Amino acid sequence: APQCPGIEPLCLDLADWDATEAAVGAAGPFELLVNNAAVAVLQPFLEVTRAALQRSLDVNLQAVLHVSQIVARQMIAQGVPGAIVNVSSQASQRALRDHAVYCSTKSALDMLSKVMAMELGPHKIRVNTVNPTVVMTDMGRINWSDPQKSAAMISRIPLGKFAEVDDVVNSILFLLSDKSAMTTGSSLMVDGGFLVS
Repeated sequence: APQCPGIEPLCLDLADWDATEAAVGAAGPFELLVNNAAVAVLQPFLEVTRAALQRSLDVNLQAVLHVSQIVARQMIAQGVPGAIVNVSSQASQRALRDHAVYCSTKSALDMLSKVMAMELGPHKIRVNTVNPTVVMTDMGRINWSDPQKSAAMISRIPLGKFAEVDDVVNSILFLLSDKSAMTTGSSLMVDGGFLVS
């Protein structure tokens, strides 16, 4: 907010459908949207709980669908072109131990984004994903703080490091900008080469 005084933060639980509808519906008008909220509840496949699955589906998939519906409807009503970027993960395309739910929700997000791109394209709304490797956010530090675990992952990244927040932000800015005016339904890997290793 200090860098962009015109931004008005909304603090709400995106898993709460009605509260999200009221808060986001009253905001706007919109031309751009970045869906970045996510949870990563890591459990071995045989120990996945219903609560972890539901929470992950609510935030990682349902919230993206719902917020995007609200924003896209406003974009269409305004008759202006728009861009939506959904923050996915390399985990949408590569199985990771203890990530059964996270990998699954991110794979679903990639496909949701493709369907959105197809259906919203005629309204001049582009939809893409960025798919980063581990990013050094608070969530990234919590889940990858074990040096043995992180070293094993970094060894599989040709560039030899995890992503910084700016690496992802710069990719998002590209996909929101006119510099990517012919790009929709695509996934931009920000993974240091993880998926090619």
